[in-house]
Parts: sequence; C-alpha cells; structure tokens
Amino acid sequence: MIEANHLRTTRESYGRLAETYAEFARPLFEQEHLDRAAIAAFAGFVRAGGDGTVADLGCGPGHVTAHLHALGLTAFGVDLSPEMIDLARRTHPHLRFDVGSMTELDLADGALSGVLARYSIIHTPPERVPETFAEFHRVLAPGGLLLLSFQAHDEPTAPPEPFDHQVALAYRWSPDHVAGLLREIGMVEVARLILAGREDTKRRFPQAHLLLRKSAEAQP
Repeated sequence: MIEANHLRTTRESYGRLAETYAEFARPLFEQEHLDRAAIAAFAGFVRAGGDGTVADLGCGPGHVTAHLHALGLTAFGVDLSPEMIDLARRTHPHLRFDVGSMTELDLADGALSGVLARYSIIHTPPERVPETFAEFHRVLAPGGLLLLSFQAHDEPTAPPEPFDHQVALAYRWSPDHVAGLLREIGMVEVARLILAGREDTKRRFPQAHLLLRKSAEAQP
C-alpha cells in the first residue's frame, strides 16, 4: 500500500524533532490548565462507564498517555513516528506504546471505551479527515467517548484554514463543522470547551476541545 504524502511528511517531521518536541511539550502541558480540565472530564466520563481501555492517538512522547494512566484509566499511546514511540517507551516503560496510523488502527471494532485525539488531526488534509473520524467511530464501543482537540476559527460556515505550523502544514477548523462531520457518523456531542484566541500568545487562534459519545444504539 502506498503511504499518503501527509502521513509520510508528518512522521518524518516529528521524528526529526522528537527530543526537542518532548522538551517543549511536557512542561507546557503542566501549564495548560483548561486542556487538563477537559481531559479530566473525559476521564471521569470513561470511568463512570466502567472498566475500559483508552487510546491516546498521536501520543508523541507519551506524557499525556501517562497523565491518562494517572487519572485511573487503562491507557496506551499510538503515534506515526517510531522516534516518538521509542522516546515514550523509554520515558514511560510501564505503559504500552505502538507505532501506527489513526486511519488504520490495529484494533478490533468496538475495542475502546475512549479515544483521545489531542491536536492529532491538524496535519490531515481536510478531504481525508472523514476517514479518520470513521476509524475513531469504528474502534469505539457503543457509548464510548471521544475527546478531540484542535486549533479553531470563529466562522461556522468557513472551510478549514491552513496555517504554517512549525513542524508541518496544519489546518484549523470550525468547531461546528467538526461536530457536524462527527454527528453524521453517529457521534453525539456532549460538551465543548473553546479557549479564547487571546490565550494563544503566538497566533491568537482559538483552541477547541470537543467531547462526543458514540451512540449507544450504534453497531461497532
């Protein structure tokens, strides 16, 4: 199978910067109080549903996977970059990390109670995002939770907007547009948290966190 260009570019770009990215991302995450609040709410919903497994997709160096574990979840990480996964395994040897793609997960239908995709879709070309969402839906059990985070914009009817991310070309989305795509495949919005653009000191982009549940009537 021929690898899509955006997957190869993303994998290679993050692989080259794995150590640098980890040094930047880990301490920054400790300061992102609203992001952490969204993750805590996600973890609470998953725990309320009983025992289950959560995948941190696009896990990078594994610090958020470790945070999910600390919140009482059975969590593992998946990332395109072998260098990121190697770093995650060395830093968190008690946790599971796999090299893999969000568009083709090595998981059975309905295997997960939760999916965390924290800024993981941003390098995906807009025309390829629906297939990624379909894969999230496939691996979630009925009633399973998805927490999706991404750079946003304030125009509900505007298309995704490209921007010059430091690692690779990225896109920011209307939260309404993203929620609509997920609604079409059987994901029900539970809540959303929008961080005001002024909180992004570099680009002034709003940041969106959408919490959605797979319809309990849906088949895996």
